[in-house]
Amino acid sequence: MGVFIPILFAAFVLPSSVVAQSFVYNVLDYGAVGDGYNDDTNAFKHAWEAACTSTPDSSSSAPTMQIPSNTSFFIQPVIFRGPCRSPIINVEISGELLAPVNPTDWRCIGGYCGMWIHFKSLRGLRLYGGGRIHGRGEKWWQKLALEISDSDDVQITSLNFKDNPKMHLVLNNLRSVSVSTIHIDAPADSKNTDGIHITGSTDVTIDSCKIGTGDDCVSIVNGSANVRVTNIFCGPGHGISIGSLGKHGAEDKVENIYVSDVVFRNTENGARIKSWQGGKGYARNIIYERIMLQDADNPIIIDQFYCDHEKCKTQESAVQIHDITFRQVIGTSKNKVAVKLDCSETVPCSNIILNDIYILSSEDQSTTTSDCKNAHGTIQGRMVPNPSCLTKV
Repeated sequence: MGVFIPILFAAFVLPSSVVAQSFVYNVLDYGAVGDGYNDDTNAFKHAWEAACTSTPDSSSSAPTMQIPSNTSFFIQPVIFRGPCRSPIINVEISGELLAPVNPTDWRCIGGYCGMWIHFKSLRGLRLYGGGRIHGRGEKWWQKLALEISDSDDVQITSLNFKDNPKMHLVLNNLRSVSVSTIHIDAPADSKNTDGIHITGSTDVTIDSCKIGTGDDCVSIVNGSANVRVTNIFCGPGHGISIGSLGKHGAEDKVENIYVSDVVFRNTENGARIKSWQGGKGYARNIIYERIMLQDADNPIIIDQFYCDHEKCKTQESAVQIHDITFRQVIGTSKNKVAVKLDCSETVPCSNIILNDIYILSSEDQSTTTSDCKNAHGTIQGRMVPNPSCLTKV
C-alpha cells in the first residue's frame, strides 16, 4: 500500500464572481458599530436587504454584503432570506461575528430559539472572507450556529468557526454545494457540536478542512447523495459518520458517499456508519479510503444497534447497509477491537469490502482484533485485524 499525504489547506483562488464587486454593502454603512458589545443585528438586516434587492449592471458583477476585518459584531439570531435579484450573492465575512454569551440573552425568531445565523432560499450564495464565526457556546452547547437551507449553487470558503453552541455548519436541503478551507474549533467535551452536518443535500463537496469538535467532524444523514469528503483533518471529535439513520422507525436513505485522504487524531471514532433498530431505508455505495488514524477509539465501525440516551430494544426491521468499502486504512487504535461490524440478524450488512487495513494497538503496537456479527462480504490485501465473518479473496 502506498503512502499518502492528505492535501490540507490547498491554495485557494477566489472565483471570478467574488473578485468582481461592483455593488458592495458594508454593514458599517448601515449602522453597525463593530465593537463586540452593541447589538448590530438590524444593521446586518439592512445591509442584506440592500444587497439582495440590488440588480447587477452586468453578468460579471455581483452584490456583496461586506463584514470588514478588524471588527467584532455582536448579533442576535437572524435569517438572511432569498431569493435575491442577482444570480450570485456574495457575503464577505472578514471580521468576527459574536453570538450572545448567556442563554437568557438569546432572542428567538418567531418562537424558534434553536438557530443563530440562517441563510435560506438562495441561489448562487458565496460565503468567504477568512473571518471568524464565534458562537461563545461554553455555557450551553444547544443552538445551531450557521445553517444554509433550501438553496442551490452554494460555495463556502475560508471561514473559521469557534465554540459554536451546537452544530457549527448545517447544509440542509441544498443542491450543488462546495465547502473548502474551513477551520472548526470546539473542545472535545462540547456536546452535539458537529462540525459539518449534511442533511437532504445532493452533489456536495467538502475539501481541505480542519475540524475539531465534541461530536462528529462530518455527519451525513437522510436524503443525502453524491457527497465527496476529501483532505480532512479530524480531531478531537467522533469521526466522519453516516447517520444516525432510522431513529424511531424513520425511513432514511443515504447513497453514493466518498470519503478519502483523512487524518483522524484522538477521535472517538474514525469511519463510522450508525443506524437505529426499527428503522427502514438504506445506506449504500459508500467508500472510505486512504485513512490515517492516530489513537482512535473505534477506527472502523458499522453499528446497526445505535442507541443514544434512550432505552432501545432489538427489532426485526433495520436500515439496510450494503455496498460499503473501507480501503487503505492504517494507524493506531486505543481499543483492542479496531474493526467492529455489528449488524442485524434479520437485516444483515451485505457486500462489505475491507481492502488493505493495518491498524495496531496504540498502547504497545500489538495486533488488534475485530468484532464481526451478521456482516457478509470480502477482505482483500493485507488485513490487520482480520474479521472472521468476511471471506478472503
